[in-house]
Amino acid sequence: MTSNAKTPQDYIDQLPEERKEAVNKLRNVILAQLPKGFSEGIGYGMLGYVVPHTIYPSGYHCDPKQPLPFMALASQKNSINFYHMGIYANKDIYDWFVNEFPKHSKKKLDMGKSCIRFKKPEDIPFQLIGELVAKISVEDWIATYEQNLKR
Repeated sequence: MTSNAKTPQDYIDQLPEERKEAVNKLRNVILAQLPKGFSEGIGYGMLGYVVPHTIYPSGYHCDPKQPLPFMALASQKNSINFYHMGIYANKDIYDWFVNEFPKHSKKKLDMGKSCIRFKKPEDIPFQLIGELVAKISVEDWIATYEQNLKR
């Protein structure tokens, strides 16, 4: 489900009532732990967390007009999804998250390459997501991105 929201608050306001509280809480956890330099906005119809052009003028290689994406948060039809490109691009971060997840949730981890899906709002391990968000600085993300781009 893509949103036509223009601001993060518009995105939250347009959510179904049963999702608003959990998505807003997850957004607040992300913002509280977001390393300096990343910025929040709307991208690809989701809440997005990016490296702005002021820090990384080259932008996203697929569309240089777009800032360099890092994370996103979306309310989809069947789940609340958290996308974290660091999990996809950094094996150490991936391994850490997969090993930590069972300590924070009784549910089986439902994860794609960069997408973590939560079918029920009460299944979101907010503390663990906050720790994940804080693990990669803007500088580290840019270095990882460029290293993987050159392969």
